[in-house]
Amino acid sequence: MGTLASFCLMAIGARELNGQLDTFQVLFFRSLIGLLIISVVIVALGAPKLFTTRRVKLHTFRNVFHFGGQYGWFVGIGLLPLAEVFAIEFTVPVWTALIACTFLGEKLTFRKVISIVLGLAGVMVIVKPGIGIMSAASITVLIAAICYAVSHASTKGLSSSEHPLTILFYMCLIQLPIGLVFSLSDWALPSGNEWGWVLVVGITALSAHYCMTKAMQSAEVTMVVTMDFLRLPIIALVGVLVYSESLELSLFIGAALMLFGNLVNIYKPNRKSGSAASR
Repeated sequence: MGTLASFCLMAIGARELNGQLDTFQVLFFRSLIGLLIISVVIVALGAPKLFTTRRVKLHTFRNVFHFGGQYGWFVGIGLLPLAEVFAIEFTVPVWTALIACTFLGEKLTFRKVISIVLGLAGVMVIVKPGIGIMSAASITVLIAAICYAVSHASTKGLSSSEHPLTILFYMCLIQLPIGLVFSLSDWALPSGNEWGWVLVVGITALSAHYCMTKAMQSAEVTMVVTMDFLRLPIIALVGVLVYSESLELSLFIGAALMLFGNLVNIYKPNRKSGSAASR
């Protein structure tokens, strides 16, 4: 529930800041707030070794793509109905499976093939290529999902030797100057309630990671993934009530295909699943 609330609040914060504050600046402040919070946590734990790493190159590679994914997601939030952004985002497991099979040597099992096919079918139902012009915003969010997938595959490589707090620390540390450099050309300090929404984005970005990790430790992945899909109807309801957005049946059909594909891939009878990546 913490993860669901965090992602929905982050989306609302991104929507409220759209047109008010440059997206790169939002990402800069997101990293700054996250860096301060994580640093305080590490110091409070008395574990300074978590500030160090021997895998700077992989951290950098991961965070360049993660930054790209965040940027595309935030841009999409400002241009598309909230539910459509979340639905397209749920293709991340599809792209992650393809990347893991191609570059990490993981086996392309029958379950993974079914998951990929259903995931791509879900995308086709949602974006409707051939029926209407596929919007640039939809393509942007789809590219963001692919960037997130590269980031998740890299996280899998880092998790073998890095503490989760170290991964989060370097996520903020590396993305901070990237956001700063790209925002300098249109720099403007937040004002009034913009500061409040910036704090919401920065804090919920961390709380979403934390709550998802704790959920994975406490329950089977199938349960967590199924609950995570509740983000779609919840954010759809927010879009309707707060932003007067309309809903299309195709969005829920496509999301259902992707959900079923994810469950087919991760469900293992009589065995507990191991791990899963989150944004």
